[in-house]
Amino acid sequence: MSFEDKYSVVGTRNIKYDGIFFTAVKTTGIFCHPSCRARIPKAKNVIFYDTIDEALQNGFRPCKICKPMEKIGETPIYVKGIIAELQQNPHKKISDEQLKLKGIEPHTIRRWFKKNYNITFHSFQRMLRINYAFTNIRNGNSITHSAFESGYESLSGFNESYRSLFGESASKSKNKTVINVLRFSSPIGSIIACATEKGLCFLGFIGQKKIEKQFDEIQKQFNAIILPGKNIHLTNVKKEITEYFDGNRKIFSVSLDIVGTDFRKKAWNELMNIPYGKTVSYKEQAIAIDNKKAVRAVASSNGANKISIIIPCHRVVGSNGSLTGYLGGLHKKSWLLNFEKNNSNQTIQKVIEFEGV
Repeated sequence: MSFEDKYSVVGTRNIKYDGIFFTAVKTTGIFCHPSCRARIPKAKNVIFYDTIDEALQNGFRPCKICKPMEKIGETPIYVKGIIAELQQNPHKKISDEQLKLKGIEPHTIRRWFKKNYNITFHSFQRMLRINYAFTNIRNGNSITHSAFESGYESLSGFNESYRSLFGESASKSKNKTVINVLRFSSPIGSIIACATEKGLCFLGFIGQKKIEKQFDEIQKQFNAIILPGKNIHLTNVKKEITEYFDGNRKIFSVSLDIVGTDFRKKAWNELMNIPYGKTVSYKEQAIAIDNKKAVRAVASSNGANKISIIIPCHRVVGSNGSLTGYLGGLHKKSWLLNFEKNNSNQTIQKVIEFEGV
């Protein structure tokens, strides 16, 4: 991005570029996220930096409004506490009065859930209760028992809530499965992950292109509904992705549960053979799977990849080295490639220094 491109983003409150670059203002000595709601500085007073370290090393201090030192999308401690309480007791209902007793303003937590999950706090609680009831029903418990056990005061209320989520009654949806969803922070935006009982089936950035369409596809492919809930694969992926962004992980071990044609699975497997810090062209990827004429099919397969970073489609570029399509956005693709390249170079330098001792 040119200086002009970056400056046009400043003050738009578009979080799309947060973490990709930082805006430093010479007259105030402060650096911010591009989306900061503070007064837009004059272009002549602005310096753009790619990393927080660069801004700090040049004497700038973090803005107190947008707080660029914090992870983007980091869940506040009070929200983490509420979510943990609900996950331990999914049948529980937390009212506005109870929130106030905990020192939490109801409108604040409602606004947070709407912004980060695009659902209300009430809907989040309802989804957890339905998930709990659905699990009980699948384990052989009666619908009536499961409804009251999950906190519903009437069977009609339970059936209405259940049908609104599953699209059919509890008696007709026993063959459905639940895909659990988790949102967590990263240096370049909030990440959303989905997992079945077998493994991770989606990993992407909140706000990326076609995310609603991909969620619909996942639910159809697995005959499932996406609901919040505990899942060991989500715990594992959050840990491993955090390690990746900390520069401490290059290979992932989390279990995957992906659906696709044999050709697409072959293309995705080849993506995972691309070394960390390296790139290949679509033609090179096609040759690697013994089908050098399938460049377009390979590109289509990469575009259908639902698991970012772990199945690293960001490492595939045009034949001339140019960046091409990426659902998370080309700015994120560029950031990931630069991050891996720089981290690889630092690793090599450390090895050389060690060997010279």
